[in-house]
Amino acid sequence: MTHHSKTVLITGASSGIGEATALRLAADGHRVFLGARRTERLEKLAGRIAAEGGTADFRRLDVTDAADVRAFVTAATELWGRVDVMVNNAGVMPLSPLAALKVDEWDRMIDVNIRGVLYGIAAVLPVMGRQGGGHVVNVASVGAHEVVPTSAVYSATKFAVRALSEGLRQESAGDVRVSVVSPGVTESELADSISDARAREDMRAYRSVAVPASAIADAIAFAVSRPPEVDVNEIVVRPAASAQ
Repeated sequence: MTHHSKTVLITGASSGIGEATALRLAADGHRVFLGARRTERLEKLAGRIAAEGGTADFRRLDVTDAADVRAFVTAATELWGRVDVMVNNAGVMPLSPLAALKVDEWDRMIDVNIRGVLYGIAAVLPVMGRQGGGHVVNVASVGAHEVVPTSAVYSATKFAVRALSEGLRQESAGDVRVSVVSPGVTESELADSISDARAREDMRAYRSVAVPASAIADAIAFAVSRPPEVDVNEIVVRPAASAQ
């Protein structure tokens, strides 16, 4: 632990980009507070970080519940006294054509991908205001920059993440830093939620050039590591072999 150590909260920390980010930031000397619904995975991850000399704790978290997100932030604040970085990473991606009318899946994406980010912002802004600053890192997607068949609703939620982030950046200039990290196809469990057969098959081919989740964690670590006067606003990370 160094005097540069930060308290970093990570949602969706039980797998994929969230897990990789926790490992990377803990290795960098930061205290990481992990949130997700699968607490058995969080416990295992926190144990691994501790075994490797890092500092980690966890709490079960449902990002679609505003009160639960507030409790998550409160728990971290009570434990370590402050919140320096909030990584809003939790997301779902059940792609499907609009004509498939998977309304329940649309609602789930809106709840997790948009409301979850908003609830994270709402929970940390008062804390960061009291302590005189902080950093919000929102994980979007290349889907925040483009729309392809089956991605309309997912892309809409990620376009929203970019819009929310830019609004927060402008309103918080000089106080809270805001970064958007947009991964291209990445090794994760996101595609496991795709129930539409066509979209699942398309994703199987698309994922043939996926980058490891650690590549996205490295981008997040870069944004977090910049000096206070530097705000890395947006990073897009794609596989070199990917056209999208």
